[in-house]
Amino acid sequence: MKSLASLTLTTLGALSLQAQAEVVSERNISQSLAAQIVTVAVHNCAAQGYNVAATVVDRAGNVRAVLRADNAGPHTVDASRRKAYTSASTKAPTSAVLAMVQKNPGAQYLPMIDDFLVLGGGLPIKFGDQVIGAVGIGGAPGGHLDEQCASAALQSVEGELK
Repeated sequence: MKSLASLTLTTLGALSLQAQAEVVSERNISQSLAAQIVTVAVHNCAAQGYNVAATVVDRAGNVRAVLRADNAGPHTVDASRRKAYTSASTKAPTSAVLAMVQKNPGAQYLPMIDDFLVLGGGLPIKFGDQVIGAVGIGGAPGGHLDEQCASAALQSVEGELK
Protein backbone atom coordinates (compact mmCIF):
# COMPACT_ATOMS: atom_id res chain seq x y z
CA MET A 1 0.00 0.00 0.00
CA LYS A 2 2.86 2.31 0.90
CA SER A 3 4.58 1.73 -2.45
CA LEU A 4 1.30 2.35 -4.34
CA ALA A 5 0.92 5.70 -2.61
CA SER A 6 4.53 6.52 -3.36
CA LEU A 7 4.09 5.55 -7.03
CA THR A 8 0.93 7.68 -7.24
CA LEU A 9 2.71 10.73 -5.80
CA THR A 10 5.65 10.25 -8.16
CA THR A 11 3.33 9.97 -11.16
CA LEU A 12 1.36 13.07 -10.11
CA GLY A 13 4.62 14.96 -9.66
CA ALA A 14 5.81 13.99 -13.14
CA LEU A 15 2.47 14.98 -14.68
CA SER A 16 2.65 18.32 -12.90
CA LEU A 17 6.11 18.97 -14.37
CA GLN A 18 4.89 17.96 -17.84
CA ALA A 19 1.97 20.40 -17.60
CA GLN A 20 4.39 23.21 -16.78
CA ALA A 21 6.72 22.40 -19.69
CA GLU A 22 4.73 24.04 -22.46
CA VAL A 23 5.59 26.60 -25.09
CA VAL A 24 4.76 30.18 -24.18
CA SER A 25 3.64 32.66 -26.79
CA GLU A 26 4.61 36.28 -26.10
CA ARG A 27 4.10 39.47 -28.05
CA ASN A 28 7.18 41.53 -28.87
CA ILE A 29 7.95 44.72 -30.73
CA SER A 30 8.85 44.42 -34.40
CA GLN A 31 11.98 45.95 -35.87
CA SER A 32 9.94 48.14 -38.22
CA LEU A 33 7.84 49.59 -35.39
CA ALA A 34 10.96 50.12 -33.29
CA ALA A 35 12.62 51.99 -36.17
CA GLN A 36 9.53 54.14 -36.61
CA ILE A 37 9.48 55.08 -32.91
CA VAL A 38 13.17 56.10 -32.74
CA THR A 39 12.85 58.11 -35.96
CA VAL A 40 9.83 60.05 -34.70
CA ALA A 41 11.44 60.57 -31.29
CA VAL A 42 14.69 62.01 -32.66
CA HIS A 43 12.86 64.25 -35.15
CA ASN A 44 10.41 65.53 -32.52
CA CYS A 45 13.24 66.33 -30.12
CA ALA A 46 15.24 68.04 -32.90
CA ALA A 47 12.23 70.24 -33.66
CA GLN A 48 12.43 71.42 -30.05
CA GLY A 49 16.16 72.04 -30.30
CA TYR A 50 17.31 68.88 -28.50
CA ASN A 51 20.00 66.65 -30.00
CA VAL A 52 19.19 63.24 -28.59
CA ALA A 53 19.60 59.55 -29.12
CA ALA A 54 16.62 57.21 -29.00
CA THR A 55 16.70 53.48 -28.38
CA VAL A 56 13.92 50.91 -28.48
CA VAL A 57 14.38 47.55 -26.77
CA ASP A 58 12.19 44.49 -26.91
CA ARG A 59 10.39 42.98 -23.93
CA ALA A 60 13.62 41.27 -22.80
CA GLY A 61 15.69 44.46 -22.99
CA ASN A 62 17.46 43.60 -26.26
CA VAL A 63 18.10 46.55 -28.59
CA ARG A 64 15.80 46.64 -31.62
CA ALA A 65 16.55 50.14 -32.98
CA VAL A 66 18.83 53.11 -32.21
CA LEU A 67 19.02 56.54 -33.79
CA ARG A 68 21.36 59.34 -32.76
CA ALA A 69 20.75 62.90 -33.93
CA ASP A 70 23.45 64.95 -35.56
CA ASN A 71 25.40 66.73 -32.82
CA ALA A 72 24.03 64.51 -30.02
CA GLY A 73 26.64 63.88 -27.35
CA PRO A 74 28.44 60.55 -27.29
CA HIS A 75 26.87 59.64 -23.93
CA THR A 76 23.33 59.87 -25.32
CA VAL A 77 23.35 56.48 -27.04
CA ASP A 78 24.21 54.56 -23.88
CA ALA A 79 21.90 56.70 -21.75
CA SER A 80 18.95 56.06 -24.07
CA ARG A 81 19.66 52.32 -24.16
CA ARG A 82 19.91 52.07 -20.39
CA LYS A 83 16.70 54.06 -19.88
CA ALA A 84 14.87 51.79 -22.32
CA TYR A 85 16.28 48.70 -20.59
CA THR A 86 15.26 50.00 -17.16
CA SER A 87 11.74 50.74 -18.36
CA ALA A 88 11.36 47.33 -20.02
CA SER A 89 12.72 45.58 -16.93
CA THR A 90 10.43 47.37 -14.50
CA LYS A 91 7.50 47.74 -16.92
CA ALA A 92 7.25 51.35 -15.75
CA PRO A 93 8.34 54.84 -16.79
CA THR A 94 11.85 55.54 -15.54
CA SER A 95 10.57 58.75 -13.91
CA ALA A 96 8.30 56.57 -11.76
CA VAL A 97 11.24 54.30 -10.90
CA LEU A 98 13.25 57.39 -9.90
CA ALA A 99 10.41 58.60 -7.65
CA MET A 100 10.14 55.14 -6.06
CA VAL A 101 13.89 55.02 -5.37
CA GLN A 102 13.79 58.48 -3.80
CA LYS A 103 10.82 57.66 -1.55
CA ASN A 104 11.32 54.00 -0.71
CA PRO A 105 14.43 53.00 1.26
CA GLY A 106 13.84 49.39 0.17
CA ALA A 107 14.37 50.42 -3.47
CA GLN A 108 17.52 52.48 -2.93
CA TYR A 109 19.76 49.82 -4.47
CA LEU A 110 17.86 49.50 -7.76
CA PRO A 111 20.29 51.88 -9.51
CA MET A 112 23.06 49.40 -8.75
CA ILE A 113 21.57 46.79 -11.08
CA ASP A 114 23.72 46.46 -14.18
CA ASP A 115 22.46 48.65 -17.04
CA PHE A 116 19.77 50.38 -14.98
CA LEU A 117 19.63 54.15 -15.42
CA VAL A 118 17.18 55.71 -13.01
CA LEU A 119 16.51 59.03 -14.77
CA GLY A 120 13.43 60.22 -16.61
CA GLY A 121 13.21 59.46 -20.31
CA GLY A 122 12.27 55.78 -20.54
CA LEU A 123 8.73 54.57 -21.23
CA PRO A 124 7.30 51.07 -21.65
CA ILE A 125 5.73 50.23 -25.00
CA LYS A 126 2.46 48.39 -24.50
CA PHE A 127 0.27 46.37 -26.80
CA GLY A 128 -3.01 46.59 -24.91
CA ASP A 129 -1.95 45.85 -21.33
CA GLN A 130 1.12 43.80 -22.26
CA VAL A 131 4.60 45.38 -22.26
CA ILE A 132 6.28 44.49 -25.57
CA GLY A 133 9.32 46.75 -25.25
CA ALA A 134 10.42 50.20 -24.15
CA VAL A 135 11.80 53.43 -25.57
CA GLY A 136 14.54 55.50 -24.00
CA ILE A 137 15.65 59.02 -24.90
CA GLY A 138 18.90 60.63 -23.80
CA GLY A 139 20.23 64.10 -24.47
CA ALA A 140 17.53 66.68 -23.81
CA PRO A 141 18.30 69.11 -20.96
CA GLY A 142 16.36 67.12 -18.38
CA GLY A 143 14.76 63.71 -18.01
CA HIS A 144 11.28 65.22 -18.10
CA LEU A 145 12.02 66.58 -21.60
CA ASP A 146 13.42 63.20 -22.71
CA GLU A 147 10.19 61.63 -21.45
CA GLN A 148 8.06 64.15 -23.38
CA CYS A 149 9.88 63.19 -26.59
CA ALA A 150 9.38 59.48 -25.84
CA SER A 151 5.70 60.03 -25.10
CA ALA A 152 5.15 61.94 -28.34
CA ALA A 153 6.83 59.15 -30.30
CA LEU A 154 4.58 56.53 -28.69
CA GLN A 155 1.49 58.65 -29.39
CA SER A 156 2.47 58.70 -33.06
CA VAL A 157 2.15 54.89 -33.24
CA GLU A 158 -0.67 54.33 -30.75
CA GLY A 159 -2.98 53.05 -33.51
CA GLU A 160 -0.61 50.11 -34.05
CA LEU A 161 -0.49 49.27 -30.34
CA LYS A 162 -4.15 48.41 -29.73
